[in-house]
Amino acid sequence: MSAPVPPIPTLSRRELLRRVSAGFGHLAFASLAAAEASPGAAGAVPAPHHPPRARRVIFLCMQGGPSQLDTFDPKPRLQRDAGRTLRGRGRVVGSPLAFRQHGRSGLWISELFPNVARHADALCVVRSLHTDIPNHPQAFIQLHTGSAQFVRPSLGAWTMYGLGSENRDLPGFITINPPAGLGGAQNYGSAFLPATHQGTRLQLAGGRRGEAGTMDNLRNGRLDARQQRAQLDLIQQMNRSLRDGPSAQPEVEGLIASYELAFRMQAEVPRMLDLSGESAATLEAYGVGQDATDGFARQCLLARRFAEAGVRFIEVQHGGWDQHNNLESALRRNCRATDQPIAALLTDLRERGLLDDTLVLWGGEFGRTPDNGQEDGRGHNAKGYTMWMAGGGVRGGMAHGATDDLGAEAVEDKVHLHDLHATLLHLLGLDHERLTYRYAGRDFRLTDVHGHVVQGIIG
Repeated sequence: MSAPVPPIPTLSRRELLRRVSAGFGHLAFASLAAAEASPGAAGAVPAPHHPPRARRVIFLCMQGGPSQLDTFDPKPRLQRDAGRTLRGRGRVVGSPLAFRQHGRSGLWISELFPNVARHADALCVVRSLHTDIPNHPQAFIQLHTGSAQFVRPSLGAWTMYGLGSENRDLPGFITINPPAGLGGAQNYGSAFLPATHQGTRLQLAGGRRGEAGTMDNLRNGRLDARQQRAQLDLIQQMNRSLRDGPSAQPEVEGLIASYELAFRMQAEVPRMLDLSGESAATLEAYGVGQDATDGFARQCLLARRFAEAGVRFIEVQHGGWDQHNNLESALRRNCRATDQPIAALLTDLRERGLLDDTLVLWGGEFGRTPDNGQEDGRGHNAKGYTMWMAGGGVRGGMAHGATDDLGAEAVEDKVHLHDLHATLLHLLGLDHERLTYRYAGRDFRLTDVHGHVVQGIIG
């Protein structure tokens, strides 16, 4: 027989609620994102609108606006006109970096990405993106929510709302190391969608070989698991009485589900964060333990582990791409930190049979200008920039669209950010015009009244 559960002190209802909230803390409330799959149907997984090409998304977010002109969109005219001040523009800054063609497709990629370049035939490079505002806070929020003006649900929250989670013990939407500024939690929030769809923040801390990161309140310092389960059963009984009582409060269902998920996460998340079971070859491939790559390598390795475990939407972050000066040295530093981990992630996903149904997205909130007030830097550019995708149903080994001969503005097969969002949802099996939520008297959607699926990039 199992040992009896030690008695729990008699406490008032208010004190019990306070203690269980403190015991789960951030975990209980942040994990609302994955409590259950759909509102009103706990545990059910919603059906997609059409057969999906991708089951999950890994967004490699390069905060600050990577320069397309020095990474994936070469412009020979920059070199010819370097140092000249053109009418209507400032002083042209030539690229200090060499481009080469890679793979059977001959895709042009900068010398900064020698490892990613080995995956050239899997990359779908969209060179004609444009968005609305060339300021970081507004553009970053619009990248994540579709709106720079209003509080709206994030892309990950819409994905969860449309598809639910595939793992009942983990959040369906995880964001790793999100920036505290630039809108903060709004970038992974659920806004007016049910709180069950917001993202769960995971803050990584560098550590020993077997450590990946931490999450608040994974351990209860006062009660062991059996005591905590008994306490939670009592709390949930109270919650159910609120939900089903004479003055029924159906919204309590989300709280009930969040507490249950938080309890399960206390067992599951430490296992996911433990990298000691990964082989030395895998850790070396990602760059774990190497000074230049360690932080982002851990994020990418965790992204693969979460994807394999059924997490629906995973975002990883790398900041510092706002190069108004020190262009070459800063870009080399950023790409040295990210190139190897990204390439290892693509290789790992492919070898595990996950890349075909995992959509990997790389990019930032906008791009950079061909001119600048300083000799070694670039300004903000929302009129034409680059992002790339791999796996998840996109055509590999191609460049879609084009900017003008200076790389200043998208001119061919233009793709607005709303079009990108519509296409991401389409690849996940969701029709962006049908994925709506009624709020304040109208139906809202991620793309508002905009957006077209970019059929030319779908494999």
